[in-house]
Amino acid sequence: MSLLDSALWDGNIYLNGWRKGGGGTGTSVEPATGAQLGNYGIASVEDVREAATVAAKAQKDCAARNPEERAAVLRRAGRLWEEHAAEVQDWIVRESGGIAPKAGLETHIAANECFDASALPSLPAGDVLTSNENRWSFARRRPVGVVSVIAPFNFPLILSIRAVAPALALGNAVLLKPDPRTAVCGGVTLMRIFEEAGLPPGLLSLLPGGADIGAAVVEAPEVRVIAFTGSTAAGRKIGETAGRLLKRAHLELGGNNALIVLPGADLAKAASAAAFGSFMHQGQICMAAGRHIVHEDIYDDYVAALSEKAAHLPVGDPKSGTVALGPVIDERQLHRVDGIVQEAVKGGARVAAGGTHDGRFYQPTVLVDLKQDSPAWKDEIFGPVAPVTSFSTVEEAVALANDSEYGLSIGILGDVGMAMTIADQLDSGKVHINEQTVSDEANSPFGGMKDSGNGSRIGGHHANMESFTEIQWLTMRPDIAPYPF
Repeated sequence: MSLLDSALWDGNIYLNGWRKGGGGTGTSVEPATGAQLGNYGIASVEDVREAATVAAKAQKDCAARNPEERAAVLRRAGRLWEEHAAEVQDWIVRESGGIAPKAGLETHIAANECFDASALPSLPAGDVLTSNENRWSFARRRPVGVVSVIAPFNFPLILSIRAVAPALALGNAVLLKPDPRTAVCGGVTLMRIFEEAGLPPGLLSLLPGGADIGAAVVEAPEVRVIAFTGSTAAGRKIGETAGRLLKRAHLELGGNNALIVLPGADLAKAASAAAFGSFMHQGQICMAAGRHIVHEDIYDDYVAALSEKAAHLPVGDPKSGTVALGPVIDERQLHRVDGIVQEAVKGGARVAAGGTHDGRFYQPTVLVDLKQDSPAWKDEIFGPVAPVTSFSTVEEAVALANDSEYGLSIGILGDVGMAMTIADQLDSGKVHINEQTVSDEANSPFGGMKDSGNGSRIGGHHANMESFTEIQWLTMRPDIAPYPF
């Protein structure tokens, strides 16, 4: 039996074992062809309530286990991602519309997330504090209890595992709600890997569904922390609910990221980096380069070089293995992307490359002569579109980059000294000098400022410990303390 044999999961959720979900079934569809790939189970609100109750009980048992037991499960999971990489990658290509190298990146990072998380149980669990009293005083970290992870469609494996792995490693139970469009590669794959890795029952539940299930995994009384990756609009609603219920919400939201190209930058290398930053995975990345801010001395040449790249990037079915871009995830997103481009043109912008589509296959697009209030410039497009404008001074470049409601990632290409001066003035969760805007590593903090989220809540042991543990103050005296009562 293969890891993802549909006989196990077809039409099923996972709640203390594979079983039918109370919400019926959904169909996994290949965006490149419209072919049906299989049926996944949909959870009901009642399923979520049961899963939260089961998780709370299982978590108590898990927290009492030795740290090395949790570490061993994570190490086995990491090895299983490597052993089953080809099978998982095939699902990522077909279900999410990603090209093969992108799918390979997802399984590689999934393994690394588990290997890195396997070290968390062995880290110091707190501090010894000084005290003015005759006692020992400690600040110790303990699991938060039950964590809900809500993940999107674009990088369905990475954006699930980066929260699931550290949460489990630190002794928590997890309710996982993947995006229904990628319920298999972003949900079933994780469930099967941890099932095979020997994760004790009840610690991970798979609960696909729509907005009602999203609300249920946030509101369940047993849930203390929510890790959400998705749109800013949805993140606001989750944050509001979490605040009302006095829960922690770790929100990684949208981005409209600037790529600053300095005078004297190598145009060939800059155009290559820029094309990757804007067009990788059809631009469906929160870190995608959405605003190209280019020095006026090289602006025309840059537009020409980037347009040349866009014109020659092959677009088509990623299963063929011969394309650089696959399909936009669904018709709704396709119409949104095209609508933004066409509105920009009506407002005076010029299409230097692309601007057309064949079905869900949208051509890499370069836009110039945009107004600053155009949605194509100020909004997150989430499609393969590269809007370009020029600047004349460093101060202008900084102002243009910071003039956004988002603050997730910024890339600067060119002279390092000038880039360092600019970097110190940017309002962004990530700044990459001589790299484009899309970058992520399991051991690095990930998060955004402003409307891109509430800080670096994932990645690296510091952020993961902060996100998935609580601090408890513990004191100890040699005898019962005397009191004046």
